[in-house]
Amino acid sequence: MNLRLTTTTALVSLGLMAGPAFADMEAARAFLDAHIERSALSRAEQEAEMQWFIDAAAPFRGMSINVVSETITTHEWEAGVLAPAFSAITGINVTHDLIGEGDVVEKLQTQMQTGENVYDMYVNDADLIGTHWRYQQARNLTDWMAGEGADVTNPGLDLDDFIGLSSATGPDGKLYQLPVQQFANLYWFRHDWFTDPTIMAEFKEEYGYDLGVPVNWSAYEDIAEFFTGREIDGQAVYGNMDYGKKDPSLGWRFTDAWMSMAGMGDKGEPNGFPVDEWGIRVNDQYQPVGSCMARGGATNSPAAVYAVEKYIKWLHEYTPPAAAGMTFGEAGPVPAQGAIAQQMFWYTTFAADMVKPGLPVMNEDGTPKWRMAPSPHGVYWEEGMKIGYQDVGAITLLESTPADRAKAAWLYGQFIASKTVDVEKSHVGLTFIRDSTINHDSFTERAPLLGGLVEFYRSPARTQWSDTGFNVPDYPRLAQLWWQNIGDASSGAKTAQEALDALCEQQEAVMARLERAGVQGEFGPRLNEPRDPEYWLSQPGSPKPRLENEEETPITISYEELIKSWQ
Repeated sequence: MNLRLTTTTALVSLGLMAGPAFADMEAARAFLDAHIERSALSRAEQEAEMQWFIDAAAPFRGMSINVVSETITTHEWEAGVLAPAFSAITGINVTHDLIGEGDVVEKLQTQMQTGENVYDMYVNDADLIGTHWRYQQARNLTDWMAGEGADVTNPGLDLDDFIGLSSATGPDGKLYQLPVQQFANLYWFRHDWFTDPTIMAEFKEEYGYDLGVPVNWSAYEDIAEFFTGREIDGQAVYGNMDYGKKDPSLGWRFTDAWMSMAGMGDKGEPNGFPVDEWGIRVNDQYQPVGSCMARGGATNSPAAVYAVEKYIKWLHEYTPPAAAGMTFGEAGPVPAQGAIAQQMFWYTTFAADMVKPGLPVMNEDGTPKWRMAPSPHGVYWEEGMKIGYQDVGAITLLESTPADRAKAAWLYGQFIASKTVDVEKSHVGLTFIRDSTINHDSFTERAPLLGGLVEFYRSPARTQWSDTGFNVPDYPRLAQLWWQNIGDASSGAKTAQEALDALCEQQEAVMARLERAGVQGEFGPRLNEPRDPEYWLSQPGSPKPRLENEEETPITISYEELIKSWQ
């Protein structure tokens, strides 16, 4: 690759190359000068990679393509910086739309149902892997890169460098999506308060054990109760932060592994088997067979009810009152305002906005007053179960997109995930996708300023956080059922049990329609015949019978000891 660059540069200097190629490389150099201060590649390697994009894009110059992603900091930088740069460098005009995550899924679903090319590329969560594998409407990237897309596949892509490929790989071993951003769902807390001698002594006197990172939900609840209503630094403090508006984001709040954190599903990594974190049971062929307990599922099981009831209790007793009417996006920035002691369900994508100078949660020297740690688990959780959720936003090329447009979009997708740009992009959004980025010297230097994020991603522990797995046969159809039903429980319109009974029945109704239609072939649902739920509750694993006592002995650990375990 370097030789090719050298040859190209020499031809340009001798005036033997046409103007457009020269202009493209000048645009590439201008982009690198302006925006790429840090990279896993040397400057010569960066220019070589840019030259490859220029050459590969030649057949598509003048084409205009449309891509879409959800609105987070990482994608804002892609749309505002990388898309214009790619257009200038390659001559392929990119419109990168930023919309809500629910809207991304809706657009994707529309294209899958109609076959009309709404977008040339989607950056959608690898949560849809069960959908893409079953429907076969997303281009299988393994075969694409070796076949039709070989001429537009970057030889320097280096798939082995990606940390989230397993999330986007189907049971058939084929890669269906390529990660471009990734973030975990962790526990967030005010380390300065948790290590304050006066506060620690008061907690120890009141609860009889040390204030620290909660290992289980009982400890989390004690800490939430302890901090709520206290006054620290002249302001009222709350012991929990969450959100409760009846909105699509309320669904992710639960399908993003809340139920597995409570202990609803089965053991197994990356996802519980045969019952996953949605409560859906599959057979040995990954054919979904039920969601309600009567068919062997766990969506309405005692552990699921416990999970929802704890969420509601903490939302109403330990959280700012306005949070009940907030969405994911509205609630995310609230801890940075300085009045929240801890948050169990905190996405690390908000870290980029938590480290801005001058915030109440930042020290004057640029270090954070907060830290992140693994989320505590509920009373039904057992060793060997999934610990938490990791979002993997990934490139998806649908079969309904014409080949030439898919090729042009694939070039853009690889550009925003390339080694040239990824270190710099990760400093902006803190959503790591590559080992070479995580281990870059610049992140060693910045680690003390990021509250444990770098340590987490450099540790083996990161593999215990995963996205939605294979059990979910149609993510777009099933996901919309969650927020509607959980919203009924959150608002008090239904009890947790009533809401979950309705949810599992509706999930099974969708799966029954898929079974009748046969659109997912041999891997589509094959629902079990209903039987007395007691039959399934008496079997090993999930669904699990109700525990007589859903409170356990609270356990905490010091943050420093926790970090040692990661290392």
